Amino acid sequence: MPQSYDVAGLGNAIVDVIAAVDDDFLLTHQIAKGAMTLIDEFRAAQLHGALRAAREVAGGSVANTMAGLASLGARGVYAGKVKDDRLGAVFAASLADLGVHYSTARPKQGPSTASCMIAVTADGQRSMSTYLGACREMTPQDVNADEIAAAKILYIEGYLWDTDGAKAASRKAMAAAKQGGAKVSFTLSDPFCVGRFREEFLELMKSDLDIVFANENEARALFEVEAFPDVIRAARQWGGVAAITRSAQGCVIVHGEEHHTIPAFPVAKVIDTTGAGDQFAAGFLFGLTRGRSLADCGRLGGLAAAEIISHYGARPEVSLKDLAAKEGLL
Repeated sequence: MPQSYDVAGLGNAIVDVIAAVDDDFLLTHQIAKGAMTLIDEFRAAQLHGALRAAREVAGGSVANTMAGLASLGARGVYAGKVKDDRLGAVFAASLADLGVHYSTARPKQGPSTASCMIAVTADGQRSMSTYLGACREMTPQDVNADEIAAAKILYIEGYLWDTDGAKAASRKAMAAAKQGGAKVSFTLSDPFCVGRFREEFLELMKSDLDIVFANENEARALFEVEAFPDVIRAARQWGGVAAITRSAQGCVIVHGEEHHTIPAFPVAKVIDTTGAGDQFAAGFLFGLTRGRSLADCGRLGGLAAAEIISHYGARPEVSLKDLAAKEGLL
């Protein structure tokens, strides 16, 4: 099948609602500073109404990665569920502005579009109140197998394993990707997600996954080891491509006996690490779609992560394509 897309992404579709506030706002609305709290639909509507001059953008882990891929010049298609409501329209328009194809049907009934109310105080703390809403209603019917099969790489977030419907949708996407000759990549999402689904993730690695993204803590939880050399040993034994990020220590890429340790790109000041892993995945996947070496893929991932931690927000603020060109990585 002709490959119309570089990467197909499958994830929880969430609209980030970001606004500057003061500490009194947090106290008034009983928001835990610097934390992420799950909330219900009623509270989401309350907080949304209270946030002034808010910016609304398509969010969620994989949607952030798709934004990074678009910034690098990749062609992307995304599947994730929103409702046919105002925020659902915001989500679709935000992806369209990036040039990312998005055709998942938006139901008129059911929970409203998922949202994350992000209150940013002057000290840089991001206090997040997250309503999961419609994104948890994803089913196999929301996956267009033809679109998935038309991509070079499929990228899925581990958070989708939290509901049976989204899990089934992910399996359908994997089957379509394999039928189309695409590689299947997967992010472990967070150590708690690994704790919930470790055995299932390990089974996926045996049967379905070609590429796995993890930070150091997620990798330790997956392989149930403490020492990082043991993480490397376990990744080697798996045999697929393991891309493991280590914050200020950069990243390690393992593929069988191939092993690359890549230092982090220098950053004048770390402002906000939100989305660093999402953008690392964007750079790495982009490199793979362009046939770059695994080492260069790791460097592209590190470059994208460095850009994102230099400012607030999980989307690139400058062209990653231009940055990569300056570093000789294109």
